[in-house]
Amino acid sequence: MPNRKPSDFRYNTGPARVPWLEVGEDYTAEDVVEVVKFLIQKKDGGYEAAAQEVERAIRALAAHGEPPGKLSGGDRVAELEAKVNAFLGTRHCAFISNATAGFEIAYRYANLQRGDEVIAPAITFIATVAYPLAVGARVVFADVDPRTLNLDPREVERKITPRTKVIIPVHLGGWPVDMDPLMALAERHGLLVIEDAAHAFGSVYRGRKAGTIGHFGAFSFHEVKNITSFGEGGLVTSRLPAGESLKKARFFGIDYATKVENWLYNVVALEGKNGPSVAGNASATEIQALGLLRQLERIEAIIARRKRNAEYLNRRFAENGAIVPQLLDTEEVRSTHHLYLLQIDPEKAGGDIQELKRRLKERGVVNIPHFAPLYKFGIFKTLGYDVDSSERQCPAAEEAFDHRFTHLPLYGLSGEQFAYMADSILESVAQMQGGAAGYGKPHPPAV
Repeated sequence: MPNRKPSDFRYNTGPARVPWLEVGEDYTAEDVVEVVKFLIQKKDGGYEAAAQEVERAIRALAAHGEPPGKLSGGDRVAELEAKVNAFLGTRHCAFISNATAGFEIAYRYANLQRGDEVIAPAITFIATVAYPLAVGARVVFADVDPRTLNLDPREVERKITPRTKVIIPVHLGGWPVDMDPLMALAERHGLLVIEDAAHAFGSVYRGRKAGTIGHFGAFSFHEVKNITSFGEGGLVTSRLPAGESLKKARFFGIDYATKVENWLYNVVALEGKNGPSVAGNASATEIQALGLLRQLERIEAIIARRKRNAEYLNRRFAENGAIVPQLLDTEEVRSTHHLYLLQIDPEKAGGDIQELKRRLKERGVVNIPHFAPLYKFGIFKTLGYDVDSSERQCPAAEEAFDHRFTHLPLYGLSGEQFAYMADSILESVAQMQGGAAGYGKPHPPAV
């Protein structure tokens, strides 16, 4: 058995002749072969022969190597965090299991409890508010800006009460929320701002990266995001002094600096805004960190490619004034272009977005209106929320979701597919307007 250096966050026993190893059961060459075959799956008839050659090479490599002594929270996680801090311009971050865990760490810092209120945009994913619901806090839905579908600071101001503790803006599709007025509101009322930057790793708002402007920010590296850590993963940042404790917050508040007598570590309460906070478990693995490190090297190129695709769609959609195209980057705002926000003017288009979606589905063009207003889901009715009241208080979200907007993909498509998608949208809108079955002249594929 190799004499590896133990360095686990629980069994940090140091080098030893007879160590307590972190990894209880090593992965073998055979296991690694299956992982490679999962990540590179069969496409054609030459696959099997190539796979056998790879298997022989991995077995030969295993004969001259040994398994890793660490699978979770080791050197690669630390390397990733250092590179992310450099990319974001932050001092403190922690690589975690998912963005939802990052929100939870921030909510725990806020000492959120039953009866408290959290102001969230009507349009977002349930993960944004899952923790408040779990602890009995009240989610207060604020309406969205009709153009960006992001949280409208003017609507937030109307919803603040003495019970409000947190504002959680969401950078939908990667387009940054107008953060300066939100932060001014938070400062004036003593509120905590948690940025849901799940779509926005790399977005910029007035010279600052999204996710670093509020008191806390959380990013997602789920498989559908611009970059991924093998399917799941997240990141939490904070510019508060509590940021120094994010790594403790990631794993139960374990602290080596204040070990209890006769044991390896201590478990401490973390600083909260109004009192102590109890940490949970949101650990991430070395393999996830390695995967994200590789994709992090390509993040600028990935965003640039998505931006070019968005610009292509905008050029095409300029052919019909009923189509309201995605906002594009300015000197002050840069998006990750995670999603392409497509809106139409129903009066000019001769029909609403539901009609356009039906026509696109018939043409094989997938489009998804991320997301339904949260108050429409059954969980809120079960918890006693007044759905009818929420609908009345969020007219922009209602109008946009039911009549105006959907999202288009900006990745994984060929130039021909982008051209077909643009053609299909233009032709469908023209048909809705009473035009001919065809529309214009054929266009060359997108670059």
